[in-house]
Amino acid sequence: AGVGLAGVVLLGRGGFDRLDPLGAALALVAGATWAAYIVLSARVGARFRGADGLAVALAVAAVLTLPAGLATTGRVLLDPSVLALGVALAVLASGLPYTLELLALRRLPTATFAVLMSLGPAVAALAGYLVLGQRLSVLEVVAIALVIAASVGAVRVNAATAARPARR
Repeated sequence: AGVGLAGVVLLGRGGFDRLDPLGAALALVAGATWAAYIVLSARVGARFRGADGLAVALAVAAVLTLPAGLATTGRVLLDPSVLALGVALAVLASGLPYTLELLALRRLPTATFAVLMSLGPAVAALAGYLVLGQRLSVLEVVAIALVIAASVGAVRVNAATAARPARR
């Protein structure tokens, strides 16, 4: 945890005094809902066969968001080519990734999965470098490496703890 905190502090580089209170509060809410997503997804994965629970959740989400889509775009949303693109986007951006996450949650402890998910920003930084040509400073690379090292350490500790038999 200390190694990960060191990485976050390096990324912040003393800019924490300029944090927007509303932004910080929203970040905490996002973290709480992310944790709830992980726990609830694990429960759905345990309760339903295959991806049945996920299919129901995605269908409900589509129905719930349809009125907002129609209100903001009007009848354009009902155009067959727009609908086809929407279905493709739903499958590639939600259906496939969430199915893979559900499968991972069935095989990994929830804590390990959460730690692995926290690597998203590091992957995004790498993609920004490779795909968009964005540059990272040496300090940013060190900070990201510290966060990754903390994640690897947490996964190893979780795996070792899970493999150890309980004492009586």
